[in-house]
Amino acid sequence: MVTAGGAGLGTDADLESTLEERILSGLDPEQREVATTLRGPVCVLAGAGTGKTRAITHRIAYGIATGVYTPQKVLALTFTARAANEMRNRLRGLGAAGVQTRTFHAAALRQLQYFWPQAVGGPLPGLVEHKARLITEAAQNMRLSTDRAAVRDLAAEIEWAKVSMLTPDTYPSRAARRDMPLNYDVRTVQRLYQSYEELKTDRQLIDFEDVLLLTVAVLEEDERVAATVREQYRHFVVDEYQDVSPLQQRLLDAWLGGRDDVCVVGDASQTIYSFTGATSRHLLEFPARHPQARVIELVRDYRSTPQVVETANRLLAARRPARGSTPGAWATPLRLVAQRPDGPRPSWNEYADDEAEAAGTAARIQDLIDDGVPASGIAVLFRTNGQSQAFETALAEAGIGFQLRGTERFFNRPEVKQAVVQLRTAARAAEATDEPTRLVRDILSSLGYSDRAPRSTGAVRERWESLAALVSLADRMAAETAARGEDFLLPAFAAELERRMAQQDAPVMNGVTLASLHSAKGLEWDAVFLAGLSEGLVPIGFAETADEIDEERRLLYVGITRAREHLVLSWTLSRTPGGKPTRKPSRFLEALREAQGDRPAERRPRGRGARAHS
Repeated sequence: MVTAGGAGLGTDADLESTLEERILSGLDPEQREVATTLRGPVCVLAGAGTGKTRAITHRIAYGIATGVYTPQKVLALTFTARAANEMRNRLRGLGAAGVQTRTFHAAALRQLQYFWPQAVGGPLPGLVEHKARLITEAAQNMRLSTDRAAVRDLAAEIEWAKVSMLTPDTYPSRAARRDMPLNYDVRTVQRLYQSYEELKTDRQLIDFEDVLLLTVAVLEEDERVAATVREQYRHFVVDEYQDVSPLQQRLLDAWLGGRDDVCVVGDASQTIYSFTGATSRHLLEFPARHPQARVIELVRDYRSTPQVVETANRLLAARRPARGSTPGAWATPLRLVAQRPDGPRPSWNEYADDEAEAAGTAARIQDLIDDGVPASGIAVLFRTNGQSQAFETALAEAGIGFQLRGTERFFNRPEVKQAVVQLRTAARAAEATDEPTRLVRDILSSLGYSDRAPRSTGAVRERWESLAALVSLADRMAAETAARGEDFLLPAFAAELERRMAQQDAPVMNGVTLASLHSAKGLEWDAVFLAGLSEGLVPIGFAETADEIDEERRLLYVGITRAREHLVLSWTLSRTPGGKPTRKPSRFLEALREAQGDRPAERRPRGRGARAHS
């Protein structure tokens, strides 16, 4: 058949072939192998910056274009709403709309809500979004005094137990060697865990871990439900597979039901969430569990300069298995191959104290901004959230905007909720003649926005940054609609906020990012400052076993590989000005500094209290 328009336009088959080739164009040989290997099992070992999301989204799109996949029968799983949104948008851009892209929890909750009435009967119990209130009540019932930090640590311990599929009865035997919150004994935590579970049961509530547990139970115990789900989903893709917990693996197995049409993607060198129950064991053992699996390695790094890539490679090359390490946990790491042109060598900065480090970092950041690097393309990463205050103060004093990452979800912040409500109300009353960007500024000014950032830190600054992000989003939408020759209207902006709120798709905030190394996973910046690289912080003081020390090394590796071009590593000799210089640089830096020919005697002063070598 000749397509409409007559001779010269080609047949339907020609157009299909062109579509397929367009999907594959621009992929490197390894990415192309991932994209064209449409039947499972497939294991993709993907290093940092190697285009894994590109490879797997093109795989799904190619499978749909060739007729191997039906969009609605593909379930793509990842670990954050942000990553799911990114994957969904990329698939839409490739003409592959309709694919289910969800987090494990979102996919399980959707199924549980649908099947609960027929599998169990009655309405699904209410969902506990935050454990703090119930844990506090359980602790009070046991006459235990707990502050906010203790409740957070207890919640994390309970979550670890549940994703490890431990009940209060089976918890003590597995937790005997774990560090307990508040130095409680294991039996105390067990009783608190039991009390927490009883409170939920009494009030007909479930938490997010229960969502996974109950979905597994329904699938394993009700053959009709399992058959329906397995008919619905025929092909599975799991991103960040090194981070799956035993409970998530069991849910994936229940979804598969003995089938092996699954593609898993991960990097054991980026396993940094073991404290949540994540383990790279499932990734490393995948070929053994699936002897027919195709294993494909992605090692071409498109993110970082050769100088950054070499630093990351050397860090992992210095690993040595130690006595007491977990068997199988020391797989040979992927060696990245840089694809970008040369860039500056990493900088090494030694400071007298934390205050000097923060001030020196702020000065270097200002230099980068003056050289044209956008503030949003710069990040300061540290091991613990408590380290952020010094950098908040230094950046505020320097007049440099910043945002904190890893705190409360953007759309859950009170000021953002208030702003959305007021913008929604204003949108209903807005007239076409109104100037939307001015209206947005006027509305947000009543909530604390101003054109100039406050010089203070803490809650006032965080509130302003949230509102400034909404203003920036309005400005960007106005520019985009003007470029299309269209009018930017307030109802469209309100609708965009509703969409983003539903998908937890936070707008980009214009400022330097301050974040812990853990919360930086999956992100990247033009310039990354890795601060506080002293013994006791990196590795953290409570990391004692071989496995714990190795995870700290992987955490630093994740930090290094966030940088596209500029990488600055720093440490301090003491915590406070005038303090005794008892700190030492992290043991992880020794091989890196020697490889670059760095010697203490060669470092020259740079900034207040600093000695550096670039």
